[in-house]
Amino acid sequence: MQRHSVLSKRILFEEVREIRDGRENQIWYLKISKLALAFAIIHSKPPGKSSKEYTEHLAKTVSEQDFGWKWKVEVLEAEVLRLRQELILNRICPRFRLENRKPDTSAEALLNRESINPASYSSQLEDSGCDVSNDSAFDSLGIASDFHQSEQNVKVPPLNLCHASKEQSLTAPVQFLQHLLEIRKLSEGGILQADFSELENDSFTICNSVSQLLDGLTVFYNNPKFPVSNCLTEAVCVLVSLITDTKLSNHVLKKCFKKLEEFKKNLIQIILRSSSINRFQALHSVSQTLVLLGKNNVLRNSLISLLLSEVRQFAEQLLQAHQVHSAYDITQYENVFPLCMILEQLLQNETEESNVSSSDYEGEEKIKFLKNLDQIILHLSEEFPLFSLYLWRVSVLLNSAQMQID
Repeated sequence: MQRHSVLSKRILFEEVREIRDGRENQIWYLKISKLALAFAIIHSKPPGKSSKEYTEHLAKTVSEQDFGWKWKVEVLEAEVLRLRQELILNRICPRFRLENRKPDTSAEALLNRESINPASYSSQLEDSGCDVSNDSAFDSLGIASDFHQSEQNVKVPPLNLCHASKEQSLTAPVQFLQHLLEIRKLSEGGILQADFSELENDSFTICNSVSQLLDGLTVFYNNPKFPVSNCLTEAVCVLVSLITDTKLSNHVLKKCFKKLEEFKKNLIQIILRSSSINRFQALHSVSQTLVLLGKNNVLRNSLISLLLSEVRQFAEQLLQAHQVHSAYDITQYENVFPLCMILEQLLQNETEESNVSSSDYEGEEKIKFLKNLDQIILHLSEEFPLFSLYLWRVSVLLNSAQMQID
């Protein structure tokens, strides 16, 4: 037994030594390789350049080559996604033809296209954002009015290719989702026969398309430029139409719920963290997008929970700062009001519906929000009367919804 123990220890020691020797060899080879590379650079450098300058030049050259290959891969991946989009549309409705597809969306054309200069997009005049008293400010961006117009039209018009780098990524997903909505309306009217069960067989295409759409909108809302282009306006209209469609919304929510949740969280954080002087019009457009997302019952419930959590946390932080007479973030204080207004509007819509049902926010988040809320309002009402009023109105709506359920 003792000999067996000694033998085991010796085997273990040999294995440890082999591993250690292997690591030492790897370190040694790495050092030798770096030394050899340094000598090669020194010997091959052109006259008139130092070794450091030549090394930086080589690093830049390699980096540019890698970027070029990455760009080509991205373009080819986009082409693959476009072909899959056409394939699934053909499977859903073989009679449907993409007659409006632009010929220059092929991979070859995109690879040969000159790089787009974003200066033309960013040079657009940005609105001061000071006039937010008018409730139709969102309509001035074209989003709300275009959304209602697209609801009335039987056929969704095709989207032209955009000419700004931020918007270009929106083109493919918006066109694909527009065509889905077009087929849906035509099939509902009996003009076409469509089988939307095909969406179950290709979750990759619908997930990637919706993800690209949400990512593109997030990029814009992080650094908005005004006036808003038709491309971005159409993207919001398509998203809202998609999540409010009685049949398509189920497929989208089933496959893209996590991505939609992430999108809502990003928009909320954009509102809270915005610090630019001319931010109010941008915050208004983000707020209206969140309200439009709330047109879907499932998204509305989770959105209310997120908003309750954020408003509650800020109220607790503000109370703590007030009690110890410390400074608070005035910018975040200003930004929390759009969240309160969104929350109030969503709760109002929920209360006005005749088929009010138990919602996600009726659980943990509602309990946390209402806990000690009276004391918070009492302590903040004198110095922060407007915020306290919003807290009280939200609590009234929450209790009102609960009374209707009971």
